[in-house]
Amino acid sequence: MNNSLLLHDYWKQLYPELSSQKLDEFLSSLQPRKDDHLPDDWYKDAIVYSLYVDLYNVDFNGLADKLDYIQNLGVNCLWLLPVLESPMRDAGFDISKYDRIRPELLGLAPESTKEDQELVFGSFLKEAHNRGIRVIFDVAINHTSDEHPWFIESKRKVVNEFSDFYIWRDKPNEYLDARLLFKGIEDSNWEKYEDRYYFHRFFSFQPDLNYRNPDVLLAMTRNMLYWQSVGIDGFRADAIPYLWKEDGTDCENLDLTHTIVKFFRAALDYVNPGTLLLAEACQKPKEVVKYLGDNDECHAAYHFPLMPMIFKSIAKGDSQPIRNTLSSDVTPEIGQENQWFSFLRVHDELSLELVYVSEEDRKYIHESYCHNPSWNFRVGEGISARLSELMNRDINKISLAYSIMLTLLGTPVVYYGDEFGKLNDEKYYNEQIKLTGKDDTRFFVRGRIDWDELDANLKDEDNFHSQVYKIISSMLNTRKDHSAFGRGDLDFVNVLNAKGEQENKVLSYFRTHGDEKILVINNLSSEKLVLSNPLPENNLAVLNMNNFLMDDDSIVLQPNGFVWFLVV
Repeated sequence: MNNSLLLHDYWKQLYPELSSQKLDEFLSSLQPRKDDHLPDDWYKDAIVYSLYVDLYNVDFNGLADKLDYIQNLGVNCLWLLPVLESPMRDAGFDISKYDRIRPELLGLAPESTKEDQELVFGSFLKEAHNRGIRVIFDVAINHTSDEHPWFIESKRKVVNEFSDFYIWRDKPNEYLDARLLFKGIEDSNWEKYEDRYYFHRFFSFQPDLNYRNPDVLLAMTRNMLYWQSVGIDGFRADAIPYLWKEDGTDCENLDLTHTIVKFFRAALDYVNPGTLLLAEACQKPKEVVKYLGDNDECHAAYHFPLMPMIFKSIAKGDSQPIRNTLSSDVTPEIGQENQWFSFLRVHDELSLELVYVSEEDRKYIHESYCHNPSWNFRVGEGISARLSELMNRDINKISLAYSIMLTLLGTPVVYYGDEFGKLNDEKYYNEQIKLTGKDDTRFFVRGRIDWDELDANLKDEDNFHSQVYKIISSMLNTRKDHSAFGRGDLDFVNVLNAKGEQENKVLSYFRTHGDEKILVINNLSSEKLVLSNPLPENNLAVLNMNNFLMDDDSIVLQPNGFVWFLVV
């Protein structure tokens, strides 16, 4: 079925009582095209680098100045954390205009035009694309800022075209089974305005959109198509599980939410196939894979449970948490066209939501890594700390975590600053509390880069940041040269210790793609391990390593050491 017919089918599922007139008018305004330079599955070979433009280097001109640094890291995709117009009460996830970038990020005056924006941003995209770097950014599709013109009009007593863009009730007595996502920060999903209430799943200044109104669906689709036309390579679809609401349910992962996502995908494919849709769905893998559909929803999705299990495996010195999480009992197979995205840290907390982490695991990981009570988030359901802080600034543990994440599964995401061991930023945290009025501990993990200080640190071989950078950048550049990491099969292998026993302190696996076969061995423990060579008949070429040596036919890994072999 072609995309036009698909869009009509999805429309009928969402709005069975409506004619297709609005949809037909919408489709008649579209101009299908195909950019030959954009392979449809480019994201499988991506190494993603996530950053805030202003915190990274002031604005897009500053970011353009750092593209060589980013390219030299081995990165070939930028994930721009929220850049759209916003009052910045939630780091830009509270969007007030979907078709405008914040002018200060472009070095423009507040009164600058859309054409001015397209000129500056288009120039940046050209610079990135010339270096082979794709660019994706966040779009919050579940909610807006309460300063969005839609909401300003919607809250007026006079009925207008935006009155039904949000969910208003005279009493807060619907959707009561929807869980409170910001436990400890918000005390209700309903917020009172004058004599009515509006529904929200996140902060009270982020009202949820009403997708029962077809004008909302079309407006959001137009927003994505606009940025596609400007040259964006993809979208991280924020808070995707919550789009459709049904009273008497938990308002998560509902069938018509999937229909909305299918509509977005079909519209983007109708105009220009190859524009990435990345699902941000904090759910169990069996729910997350539904957002990939039959390759008709998102192209890729984050594997949320894998992240905390990496931390658990390192804390316990035991491979089973990771192996169990990636078993078919927990992680279903995905289609050939689809991809998991993996990460250690992002702009949010180390999430321990009970949606995909057991209470036992939540408690263990929290106790193992929340070294400072001020890092607590959502009453124990998260830890707000940078990777280097979580690992107690232990270079070997930081390196081990990256070895696992970069070689184990799918497309990796590197959070800006983690490549040099950036620390928690208390100054930024305190600034943002004053600005937002919310004690959101996630502000610890954000913050600015002082490039002069960093340059000095990187020139000092004995500096902590320099040592972390040397190891991580080496791994990233090795990763980019081997397609098996992004496209290959994953097969766990049992490695024997000197006693001939299976060593569960080791996480080892093959990554195989075509003629390329790579063996990765990670020592999860704080002990020196002497291991039998699992491939004594093969030549093993070292691609990357830390705290490793070969001793005759034995593989010796010092505490938290690792080695990546190319099997020849």
